[in-house]
Amino acid sequence: LQALTVIALKRGAYLAEALGDADTAELVRGKAHKASQCRRPFTYSKQATALLVIAGMMSPHQANERVLSVDPHRGLSTFYGLYILQARAMAGDIQGCLELIRHYWGGMLQMGATTFWEHFELDWMSGATPIDTLPEPGKADIHGDFGDHCYRGHRHSLCHGWAAGPTAWLSEHVLGITPVEPGFRCVRLDPQLGGLEWARGSVPTPYGPIMVEHRRSEDGSVESEIEMPEGIEVAEQN
Repeated sequence: LQALTVIALKRGAYLAEALGDADTAELVRGKAHKASQCRRPFTYSKQATALLVIAGMMSPHQANERVLSVDPHRGLSTFYGLYILQARAMAGDIQGCLELIRHYWGGMLQMGATTFWEHFELDWMSGATPIDTLPEPGKADIHGDFGDHCYRGHRHSLCHGWAAGPTAWLSEHVLGITPVEPGFRCVRLDPQLGGLEWARGSVPTPYGPIMVEHRRSEDGSVESEIEMPEGIEVAEQN
């Protein structure tokens, strides 16, 4: 909750500054700093740790080494999955993130999913019938027999937007497209392929889609083909 408060205040300061309200931005930024100074106990919760990293309250590398990369496919949720990916990327662990996507979200695909689910645990897969097959006698019904909190059994949504975090993460980190000014007036291009040989995709903007294709060369460098809509500037790399 503390980390969420700090993140919300920092985002509020950003919005105020983008709208030209410097006084409010300074006020809210000060509140964020004050909130971040409160003492907090160490936690082995992947979800809480990821939020602390994003809030700037914990070292990304320390968090990844001590919590996020330890038994990486456990202690997850579809809702907080994006934040775990973001925190691990901040530690430079792009390959670990790709492996997490393959195993965790890929587990849903193995069970017949064509959209991502409200909740998912890898343990559900053992002895379960995929959702594209009628439940077999002696096997678990992966839809009707599982779930958590208020979304149990067939109340459990099999098409849930909060589980789609890898879409945004892949666009930002693998395709490497990040807006650096409001309204996509300026973007940064920094593809991080991890162990991938190529990546191709697009990101929608008010000016039209940015189309990119990245391929790894024999020397390990990345070559890119980019179609940038008119009106968008590309920031220089530091």
